[in-house]
Amino acid sequence: MSDSAAKPRPQFRNISIPQILSYRLPLAGKLSILHRISGALLFFCLPLVIIPLFGASVTSAETYAQVAQYAGNPLVKLVFLVLIWGYLHHFCAGIRYLALDLHIGIDKQSSKKTAGVVFGVSLALTLVIALKLFGVL
Repeated sequence: MSDSAAKPRPQFRNISIPQILSYRLPLAGKLSILHRISGALLFFCLPLVIIPLFGASVTSAETYAQVAQYAGNPLVKLVFLVLIWGYLHHFCAGIRYLALDLHIGIDKQSSKKTAGVVFGVSLALTLVIALKLFGVL
């Protein structure tokens, strides 16, 4: 019998919020958490925001004009931008996870590099769309 089998495993109970906040996740871990958050954001906003606005916009010309006027509000544009970021991040991270499922880029260095690429691409695309959305481009 080995010594490691005889030692009792440490038990971590009652972890406090400051302890959780002090964890230092690698970039791939942060990407994974944001992938889940963006997926939940899209899942909950689909029936609450996206489908009702789309339905109203295709009903008639009058309702389209109302939706267009509503969507012109800067706060609404900001909400749309968050949804756009959620979609772009989830899409880009999803492509990375498909590659990982094919055993492409599973070593530590490649994983770190592809996580950085996903963050860079999704944020760059969000910036371009934000500039277009707010009328800069």
